[in-house]
Amino acid sequence: MVKLDKIYTRTGDKGQTSLSTGEQVAKWHPRVASYGSVDEVNAALGVAALHADDEMLTAIRRIQNDLFDLGADLATPDRGRVLEWTPLRIVESQVTRLEEEIDAMNARIPPLDSFILPGGSPLAAQLHVARTLCRTAERKIAELAAMDEEPVSPEALAFINRLSDWLFVAGRAANSNGADDIKWVPGANR
Repeated sequence: MVKLDKIYTRTGDKGQTSLSTGEQVAKWHPRVASYGSVDEVNAALGVAALHADDEMLTAIRRIQNDLFDLGADLATPDRGRVLEWTPLRIVESQVTRLEEEIDAMNARIPPLDSFILPGGSPLAAQLHVARTLCRTAERKIAELAAMDEEPVSPEALAFINRLSDWLFVAGRAANSNGADDIKWVPGANR
């Protein structure tokens, strides 16, 4: 583990930062934007955790840890070079776990008969905020993956995609398994 004596390094004062490989890139580089957006999802989940308990809190904390794994994966592009360490990568079992949890939560929730508005309980509302941030992260990671010379593993992209689904279903679970969802009424305010 890296121990930092100072929180500031001054190395980014000119708009550059280092990837975990040591490669220097602009702070606005799509790779930095990708793992920065993952950090935003993680912070939103930190707020959601304030409203969660038991099984949901355990799942949120595990996902927060997995999001750090995803950030590490994105900060260490696989450019075919031998590194002095084994890079941390998202693996298929992390994606599968999300799918299993989605299926388990969804089994207790009636099917949708309408779009729902983000909100309901404080936990559901915060999970919906995290979901929207997750969709932004997914778009940034997909954009990065589409770039030449910017490798992103299929597992990393699948994880962030599945996480947004998990957050949607978890939001419904937090609304009394959908009973307290707020349904969209098309044209209600015309």
